[in-house]
Amino acid sequence: MIRVVAVHTAMALVEPLTKIFREYLPEVKLNHIADDSLIQEVIAAGEVTPAVRRRLLSHYVAAADAGAQVVFNTCSSVGDVADYGNQYAPIPVFRIDQPMAAKAVQGWQRIGVISTLSTTLDPTCRLLRNEAAKAGRDVTLVEGLADGAFAAGQSGDGDTHDRLIADAAQRIAPEVDVFVLAQGSMARMEQRLAELTGKPVLSSPVLGVQGLRQFLGL
Repeated sequence: MIRVVAVHTAMALVEPLTKIFREYLPEVKLNHIADDSLIQEVIAAGEVTPAVRRRLLSHYVAAADAGAQVVFNTCSSVGDVADYGNQYAPIPVFRIDQPMAAKAVQGWQRIGVISTLSTTLDPTCRLLRNEAAKAGRDVTLVEGLADGAFAAGQSGDGDTHDRLIADAAQRIAPEVDVFVLAQGSMARMEQRLAELTGKPVLSSPVLGVQGLRQFLGL
């Protein structure tokens, strides 16, 4: 049986991803490494620090030592480290957001990037530009930061979290053809944003697992 280790910088996706893997990749054994000190340090510093980078890379190696064939990196804020991890780690590191980005650039030209953290916007936009370059596509990215939404979600205020995301999407809706949700934890807003704005909305968890299935050749 193929073993995949999902590496998390927060706890929010552990349970949802377990269910998604059970539905779309039932033949894969999934384990988790979750270290929520990582995203806390990224937020505090406003960037991925050298210490965060070192700890993440050590988690990738630990996944390989545990018998995994693939690391499933679930945090877009550390996407650049995941890319480097493919050169550093002894097993492939698959980004949860790569299939979403590839689908967005292949289907639309004006892409709205919604995030609850400023630290996630730059790596997500870089990923979209890289995927556009690989596809030979010209895209325009419009950023929509839902400032305060992450903190609201962490404190248990789901209503404020959702409202701030909706407000950010509606602000830039006239300028875009599609929305990309930069963090997997925002996936629950996919349908609601589509209804509010009349625009397609893409999120990473299901697309990421479906992309991993294709990557594994299953």
